Amino acid sequence: MMNKMRDDAAAGAAYNVRVAPRRAAEFQTIADAGPRMTRRVLVVEDDPDIGRLVMLQLAELGCEGRLIDDGVTALAEAEATRYDLVILDVMLPRLDGLQICRRLRASEHYTPILMLTSKSSEIDRVLGLELGADDYVTKPFSMPELAARVKGVFRRADQAAERKAFAQESHRIEVEGLCLDLERHEAQVRGEPVELTAKEFELLATFARSPGRVFTRAQLLDQVWGYSHAGYEHTVNTHINRLRNKIERDPANPDFIQTVWGVGYKFGNRGE
Repeated sequence: MMNKMRDDAAAGAAYNVRVAPRRAAEFQTIADAGPRMTRRVLVVEDDPDIGRLVMLQLAELGCEGRLIDDGVTALAEAEATRYDLVILDVMLPRLDGLQICRRLRASEHYTPILMLTSKSSEIDRVLGLELGADDYVTKPFSMPELAARVKGVFRRADQAAERKAFAQESHRIEVEGLCLDLERHEAQVRGEPVELTAKEFELLATFARSPGRVFTRAQLLDQVWGYSHAGYEHTVNTHINRLRNKIERDPANPDFIQTVWGVGYKFGNRGE
C-alpha cells in the first residue's frame, strides 16, 4: 500500500499541483478549481507519505489544504483559524487525535472532523465517533474512498447550513410539552429547562421536526452523526437512553421517544 502511495505521490503533476517540500504548515491548491467553492482543510498526519498523498487528493477536489504533523501545533491552528474540515489522525506526537477531537467539540464553532484510524483499532473509531467526529477512514485506505468521505462530509455540512438558515427564520419547535430553541440550543420539557449535549439536542430536534415519523438507527446515524456504518447503531441506543433519562417522566415508558420494535424510534408527541 505504501509503495502505491509513493507511486501516486510521484505522479503529482497529473493533479496539476505542486508537491511542496515536507513542511508542516504549507498550503497547496490546484491551479484551476473551476466553479467549485474552495474549501479549507486542515490535515493532521505525522506520516509524511500519507500526509502528502492526502494533500494531493484534496487538491484534486479543489480544496486548499494545510498539513501539520503534531497534535499541539494542530490544535492551536484549528482553534485560531476557521476550516471547513479537519482530517485528523488518531496517533500523533505530543497530543493524540482523540484529545484534539474532544477539545474542538468543546469550542464554540463547529468544524467537521474526519478521523484516520487503524483498521485494527475499533476502540479508537468508537471513541472518536462518541466524541463527535463526523466520519472516519481506516488505514490503509484508497484515494477514491477518501474522496468519497470528504465529499460526504461537505455535503452534510452544506445541508446543515441550509437547515440552520431555515432555523434562523423559524428557530423554535414547539410540540406538546416540549419547546426547543434551535438558535440557542436550549430545551424545555413541561416548562422546565433541560441540559442536553449537542448530539442529544440534535437528536431530539430531529425527532421533534417530524412527529410520528419512524426513524431507523441507520437514518439517525446519517442525519445526526453524519455516518451510517453498520455495527455502530449502539451509538444511537446509548444517546436515546441518556435522552430519555433527561426528558421522560418514566424512561421505561416514554412519552416522547418511543421504540417501534423491529424498525427504530419515533417521536410519540404525548408529553402532556
